[in-house]
Amino acid sequence: QVQLVESGGGLVQPGGSLRLSCAASGSIFSVNTMGWYRQVPGKQREMVAITSSGGTNYADSVKGRFTISRDNAKNTVYLQMNSLKPEDTAVYYCHAYVQTATLRHNNYWGQGTQVTVSL
Repeated sequence: QVQLVESGGGLVQPGGSLRLSCAASGSIFSVNTMGWYRQVPGKQREMVAITSSGGTNYADSVKGRFTISRDNAKNTVYLQMNSLKPEDTAVYYCHAYVQTATLRHNNYWGQGTQVTVSL
């Protein structure tokens, strides 16, 4: 079994910053793609940023403001969010595409962390 544990969400004023963290643990052989998605009520979950051996990719709405990074030794991915806007308010979910100890590939999701940008 593989678990993704997120931390770092909260309430911040417009223009402020937050840093999200997500650590993968469990029966892991290797972690391939890791990334962040977000969802607001009534809307589909959308990709925010992903990182893999092929590079990084960002949603147009966050380019220049958010930075994704990764510590492979710790199987941890981070999302530095700067210049936050009210429209960034959402539940943020960590995702990982993992090759488990049994050499199967599976998608895993974190439990979600709330980010609220408001005065």
